[in-house]
Amino acid sequence: MWIIQPENRRYLSGFKAGDGQLHESSGSLFITVDQTLLLTDSRYTIQAQEEAVGFEVITHKEGAVNSLPEIFDRLNTRRLGFEGGYLVWDLYEEARQRTSNHSPSVELIPLSGVVEGMREIKEPEEVELIRKSAQLIGDVLAQVIEELRPGQVEKDVAWRIETLIHEKHADGVAFPLIVASGPNSALPHAIPTDGIITEGEPIIFDVGARVDGYCSDMTRTIFLGKPSSYFREIYHIVREAQVSALGSIRPGIKSAEADSIARDIIKKAGFGDFFGHSLGHGIGLAPHERPAVGPLKPEVLEEGMVFTVEPGVYIPGNGGVRLEEMVILEKDGVRVLTTNENFYSF
Repeated sequence: MWIIQPENRRYLSGFKAGDGQLHESSGSLFITVDQTLLLTDSRYTIQAQEEAVGFEVITHKEGAVNSLPEIFDRLNTRRLGFEGGYLVWDLYEEARQRTSNHSPSVELIPLSGVVEGMREIKEPEEVELIRKSAQLIGDVLAQVIEELRPGQVEKDVAWRIETLIHEKHADGVAFPLIVASGPNSALPHAIPTDGIITEGEPIIFDVGARVDGYCSDMTRTIFLGKPSSYFREIYHIVREAQVSALGSIRPGIKSAEADSIARDIIKKAGFGDFFGHSLGHGIGLAPHERPAVGPLKPEVLEEGMVFTVEPGVYIPGNGGVRLEEMVILEKDGVRVLTTNENFYSF
């Protein structure tokens, strides 16, 4: 199998280098029953040799695809599995040309989701790194919320969060941070703006850090001063939906059923049309990975999976509320990994 997806590559080999863009690659893995190769270029040779224990490191000089015939000869390759969900079309076409021209020809076989499926069940050391990442981002957000004052700018607050993440020696942010106030909080994936934070309006913080490669992801909705009765009601509904889901998810439950536990509460309260995304998503080396906790890609949730539980209600032109916890599924239910206690009991 040919592995180029960065998180899969790191998961299998320990090689930490990332890819700058979709068309750039720091390396490829080639794995057979009895051989493991890491193909890279001179920028990463030393790093690969240090990090990819058990892999033979090969440095190419004319591009990874041009080195495929050499790899095929070395591994006696007749069939090459590739990551169909990740390989871009241009690279696939180049690889197809090399495989068809090789003697004997090599059959390309798409094998989507193989390593992603392995990554779903977290090892204890992975859970510990995720827990550390969750603790770090919880502490950062608690400090920022304590410092929060009317008149601050969304972009400035986002930068303050990112600065604190680096000061605590994390790798960096896990994804572009969201600080969204007032009407901007009605955008589930809002981008911080020059908007001024004012009293009474909802302020959504969706933040995460990366610790030794592993991500955290948490969301809190905060109010400075007294929110309106309308948003107090929405907050109460979202929190009820989240707590109900957290208390009901067990090993063996289907992801669509977990989603419906929270969604039904929001729907019965009259806000079903304003909760458009899934209840949650897996998290680990990537901020979004399997399992998808929603109705679109149903699967059974199992012990050892780490995922988010994040219902929300978003009123266009007005504002929104989202609350997100990161959990690990254990024998008797979920254990919450995020630690920040900034919740209201309206």
